[in-house]
Amino acid sequence: MFKKILLAVLVAAPLCLSAQTVKFGVINPAEILNVMPDMTTAKNTLSQVQEKYAAQAKPIEEELQKKQNEYEELAKSNASQATLDAKQKEFEDLYGRYQTFMQTAQQDLQKQQETLFAPIQQKLLNAIQAVGAEGGYAGILDSASLLYKGNNIEDISGKVKEKLGIK
Repeated sequence: MFKKILLAVLVAAPLCLSAQTVKFGVINPAEILNVMPDMTTAKNTLSQVQEKYAAQAKPIEEELQKKQNEYEELAKSNASQATLDAKQKEFEDLYGRYQTFMQTAQQDLQKQQETLFAPIQQKLLNAIQAVGAEGGYAGILDSASLLYKGNNIEDISGKVKEKLGIK
């Protein structure tokens, strides 16, 4: 009798397990980020900051070019070594200030990018999590790194866009 019950349980167990289908969602977050209106605004803001720094760097770059040309002219005219050394020092000092300016600008751009993009990425993550919870998904995967897509995987990009109000 015990063997019959055990056999029945062993036969029925896989059938019960297969009845509980686990579903996964896939999404390409980068694709959705690119169409989010907030991202367009953030990119425009960042572009304006980049243009501002480029405009500030231009006079320094022109001055560097001028100093280099002056040095080359002096070298051709057989100027004294002291004069050449003084011109070279002027160039090096200005170049050092230029490098410092460019580093500061780059750090500021990076900080602003993080500040602008972090809330947008969080907004997308919240939408993905909401769709996952509402849809009863066991997990949501990045479709960009998905090597194989089986039967129980659904592209939820449309649902996430709808949650974000994107058409």
